[in-house]
Amino acid sequence: MNFTIECEEEADGRWIAEVPQLPGVLCYGATAEEAMAKAEVLALRAMAERLEQGEARPVEITISLPLAA
Repeated sequence: MNFTIECEEEADGRWIAEVPQLPGVLCYGATAEEAMAKAEVLALRAMAERLEQGEARPVEITISLPLAA
């Protein structure tokens, strides 16, 4: 299963990162790197919870981060 992290800067200067394939995985950070790191951790927690609850079967997970500009 492949996930991507989308990240953009908000009007107030905060960064927001989300994993579109996992509803609810959305994190803010002071920097793009911080927001993406938080989103990656939350995505892994969400997948672990789904596995523990029997909602998903174990699969290989790949998380793609945007390239630095």
